[in-house]
Amino acid sequence: MRLRYVQALAPWLVTIVLFLVWELSCWLFSVPSFVLPRPSLVFKTMYQFRQQIEYHGLQTLFSTVVGFGLAVAVGLLIGIAVGASRIVYTSLYPLLIGFNSIPKVALVPVIVIWFGIGTIPAIITAFSTAFFPIAVNVATGLATIEPEMRDVLRSLGASRWEILTKVGIPRSTPYLFASLKIAITLAFIGSVISETVASDRGIGYLMLSASARFEVPLVFAGLLVVGAMGIAMYAIFAIMEHRMTRWAFRGNEFTT
Repeated sequence: MRLRYVQALAPWLVTIVLFLVWELSCWLFSVPSFVLPRPSLVFKTMYQFRQQIEYHGLQTLFSTVVGFGLAVAVGLLIGIAVGASRIVYTSLYPLLIGFNSIPKVALVPVIVIWFGIGTIPAIITAFSTAFFPIAVNVATGLATIEPEMRDVLRSLGASRWEILTKVGIPRSTPYLFASLKIAITLAFIGSVISETVASDRGIGYLMLSASARFEVPLVFAGLLVVGAMGIAMYAIFAIMEHRMTRWAFRGNEFTT
């Protein structure tokens, strides 16, 4: 029980210590606010511009969640296809790697040409950054079914479809949730990148506008808001993972 309390309090204590070190360092070394603002000034700015931050933050959250939802749907379909079929794996996997190797910031101008500035480019960029880890992890989960287990199931009369749906997909759920925690943070990165390049709203747009006016505290406020939203979404999927895949970590000494 005490270990659980320590684990619950540790992230908060580390965060508080980090902000204290940041505050004291800026004060001791007289760092100008346009170079590195103190946390107290950042939080003050966050309160002062709370309405703008709320408006742009909700826009970023909307674009990220929609893009992430599309990434989950497409990633699951591609992951199942790649993991279940050797032909699909050999034909499609190189294309996935090539697409993932393209810097997503380089895709934004092309997306803007097709769809204009606004929400759609942010959604597409969030999707393009998030679907690859989902597809790869689901495919990996399906590929880790032991050949001996496949042979036993086939000897019992199970078809390939039954092996896939009743064994493969449930077995890949730990890989899926591990990828969801990574993909949601990547989706935020994609949304903010698109908003800094081609958007008239969102945290990325707010940060770009603030940096053009040398309002560095507002830039850091936007960074903290994006970080907080990313942590919140990560925590949601971590809770879901703990509840839905507890069987996969039973007996692991590193989990409690």
